[in-house]
Amino acid sequence: MIFFLKNFNLIYLVKRNFTSTTLHKNRIKTKHHWHLVDPSPWPLMAAIAAFCLTSGGVLYMHNFLLGSNLFKLGLFILLFVMYLWWRDIIREATFENQHNFSVQKGLRLGMILFIISEIMFFFAFFWAFFHSSLSPVFNIGGVWPPQAIEVISVAGIPLSNTFFLLSSGVTVTWAHHAIRARSKFYTLLGLIFTILLAILFTTLQIYEYLTAPFNINDSVFGSCFYMTTGFHGFHVFIGTCCLFVSLIRTILNHFTNTHHFGLESAIWYWHFVDVVWLFLFVMVYWWGC
Repeated sequence: MIFFLKNFNLIYLVKRNFTSTTLHKNRIKTKHHWHLVDPSPWPLMAAIAAFCLTSGGVLYMHNFLLGSNLFKLGLFILLFVMYLWWRDIIREATFENQHNFSVQKGLRLGMILFIISEIMFFFAFFWAFFHSSLSPVFNIGGVWPPQAIEVISVAGIPLSNTFFLLSSGVTVTWAHHAIRARSKFYTLLGLIFTILLAILFTTLQIYEYLTAPFNINDSVFGSCFYMTTGFHGFHVFIGTCCLFVSLIRTILNHFTNTHHFGLESAIWYWHFVDVVWLFLFVMVYWWGC
């Protein structure tokens, strides 16, 4: 009897230890809705590239030796890191099925916060423009636009660019509705039209800069004008690149009607560019001039 009880206690202890070990392993392997990214060198490399880019730009503007080389090196590393980082994200979303609906919800929230930060970025330039235009100081003649500044005609390139950019907003919305309706052909058609209109807008903007009667050194008017429109043009270029990548991914069947956040984020970004241009056209080109 005593021998039987000893064996029973031994079996119970072994079974208990095995059960606790199994539960511990299951607890470690518990499935959750969030994607924990693998360790990556790209954030550190991007930070180093951004430091080289900004430092090289400042050194170049102050005529330091090798400042331009540091700027070019930082730009090259940054573009290279962007390519590799986004490649990894596309692999996670497309081939590893890591971007489920919960992850997409978090990505959407991140994109919304990013667009809000971009709004604050342009708000600073509009603040500088209105600060100088609503209360012009005596240094610029007490008038706005400043004396000796020949402004750009609103009815020329600015009005044409407004038409092209608003039309691109229509075509990119068409592409968005098409991908949700599982129409690959119309999605591709809408993206192609959007990219062509974006290239046309950028070309006319460059031509406007080349033929403008003033430059960035012409008082606060030139500074505000070129900084605001220049950064908007840079955002148009970035948005065009995002739409082009989305076009390639659509051709490669990376998107479905319920799993296309890459395209959706590019479309959100493009609508943000449209809205900023409307404020630019009304406030800077039409009212400010």
